[in-house]
Amino acid sequence: MTNPTATELPNNDFIREQIQRDVAAGVNGGVVLTRFPPEPNGYLHVGHAKSICLNFGAAADFGGTCNLRMDDTNPAAEESDYVDGILEDVKWLGFAWNGEVQYASDKFEQLFEWAKILINTGDAYVDDQNAETIAATRGSITEPGTNSPFRDRSPEENLSLFDRMRAGDFKDGEKVLRAKINMADPNGQLRDPIMYRIRHIEHHRTGNAWCIYPTYDWAHGQSDALEGITHSVCTLEFDAHRALYDWYLDRLPLPTTRPRQYEFARLALTYTLMSKRKLLQLVREQTVTGWDDPRMPTLRGMRKRGYPAAALRAFCAHIGVGKMNSTHEIELLEYFVRNELNKIAVRRMAVLRPIKVVIENYPEGQVEWLDAVNNPEDPEAGSRKIPFSRTLYMEAEDFMEVPAPKFFRLYPGNEVRLRYAYFLTCTGVIKDADGNVTELRATYDPLTAGGQAPDGRKVKTTLHWVSAEHAAQVEVREYAHLFTDPNPGNHEGKDPLEFLNPDSINVLQAQVEPALAAAVNGEVVQFERLGYFCAETSAGTASETAPQASPQASLETPAEMSPETPAEMRAQTPAEVSDEMSAKAAEMSAKTPAELSDEMSAKAAEMSAQTPAEVSDETSPETSAEPSAKTPAKMSAEMRAEMSPEVSAKTSAEMSGVGPVFHRTVTLKDEWARIQKRT
Repeated sequence: MTNPTATELPNNDFIREQIQRDVAAGVNGGVVLTRFPPEPNGYLHVGHAKSICLNFGAAADFGGTCNLRMDDTNPAAEESDYVDGILEDVKWLGFAWNGEVQYASDKFEQLFEWAKILINTGDAYVDDQNAETIAATRGSITEPGTNSPFRDRSPEENLSLFDRMRAGDFKDGEKVLRAKINMADPNGQLRDPIMYRIRHIEHHRTGNAWCIYPTYDWAHGQSDALEGITHSVCTLEFDAHRALYDWYLDRLPLPTTRPRQYEFARLALTYTLMSKRKLLQLVREQTVTGWDDPRMPTLRGMRKRGYPAAALRAFCAHIGVGKMNSTHEIELLEYFVRNELNKIAVRRMAVLRPIKVVIENYPEGQVEWLDAVNNPEDPEAGSRKIPFSRTLYMEAEDFMEVPAPKFFRLYPGNEVRLRYAYFLTCTGVIKDADGNVTELRATYDPLTAGGQAPDGRKVKTTLHWVSAEHAAQVEVREYAHLFTDPNPGNHEGKDPLEFLNPDSINVLQAQVEPALAAAVNGEVVQFERLGYFCAETSAGTASETAPQASPQASLETPAEMSPETPAEMRAQTPAEVSDEMSAKAAEMSAKTPAELSDEMSAKAAEMSAQTPAEVSDETSPETSAEPSAKTPAKMSAEMRAEMSPEVSAKTSAEMSGVGPVFHRTVTLKDEWARIQKRT
């Protein structure tokens, strides 16, 4: 795997300018080593993508490398499943880290020894006050803090107590180790910050070897120094922490050149929350189906929705790196997704809200196999054969019995062009007892094959369609914003979840051309005239995916909730998915239209022979009778299975006879252009 080229990431931001100055001055011998240090207490979201692109991209621009370090200092919230997910997401985004994955937990022994150095020099002490008292005595912006009554213990007493803390002699919260700085400092981060706290909790890597754990501020700079990091790039909220970062490093015997910290503005998007705590709450309360729900801003959610990694990289390069927080329209991200998919996605025809159209002058029993372009942006993508017959499905919204002004689609007496086929004229309407249109009658002009009239007459509209006899039925999930407010987290005194959109998902049973029944997991296609959609071959049904009212559940023990990583995503790399798609396409192209039709008929016959109970039995997941034996990750996986039944060994077509589920990625309409025009 190679890092993205420098042309994908502009070299005009202040971080790169700083690195350029350091390299030119020979600082650190011209070496550039950055790091991306996520905490494995959840899966990565699109905000992390900006940090990944910056840290990996800036290092690559100057011939350097980037470490991937797990900041695993809080065992109450961290799990190995999150670690695996982070590794997968960084790879998917297109980056390769330097050497082995780094872990803060691998440095626990050295951090402990360095803490003892600060105790010996009188720069750290053991405090017996509880968390509430420590918080209450920190002071405020206008008032200084109050010294702890235990602040003046001797180094010898502090060393003894610190060793006993490690040995497990004290209960959780009974003692902490604090840096001894200045309780009156204007910077609250320097008012004797906590370095270690007692937590009798098993760690995902070290097990029960430790019962004291370093805070982020104590582990951060020292881990940078131990790894030889030259440029430690953080988001803007750590600006106030830089003084503490430097204070610690100035008092330790560093093995390498001293690292420097720089801060940049984090990514914010409209209609989106980036708070891991709130995202976890959405998962725990089953408001979404999991961390990979396509409505989530997580990288795995975006991947399931069909966002290309190249689009995220291009978006991050476009918005750049600044020192002031700002919010970007989500339509801008969708612009880059649409632009990338336009180049690589094959075109297919699908009817989301079908109405039957019978061509009365087309011969009964006749089937034509017409040529259709796979991707007009890529001539090498070639073409495919699609069936045309007497009975078609067309979009219900493409018909109006009484046309509105400037409605040029199908209505009685109007002629339209059918994509890749013929001119068609609506001649009749069939309604049910309530007056609803249920079927249309039409005629076609056999001389207009390919969509051109020999007499030169023109039509104003080209419509998509599928042959009713050959169409495959699939589930399609359309998505709207998860929140109704563009800035759900910016309302003081209100919970962002109050702005959840109850209509953020719409599930449809669509009719699609035959090739889509064989779509492979992760394949993104353009439904002509409708948008881009991503196939998922083990999604089951979506009867319970709409947001529900959110009870106020406690978030004090996040380790109890660990979303699972889908097996098919864990097992396949992007390259393997691409190879699988190519192999499937080759297999399909090698078959004649008649063979494809026979396969579909056989599948239909097989399904029709099953009773509803048999179909239900085939799709029902097994459940365990012993929940007490389950790990948090297994419990989370089972919870999700109850909402969206999955049988990983089967495709959706095998489970229900309706083919894969398609998630709408983006529409074809460029909302970003509309926003730019408006502003």
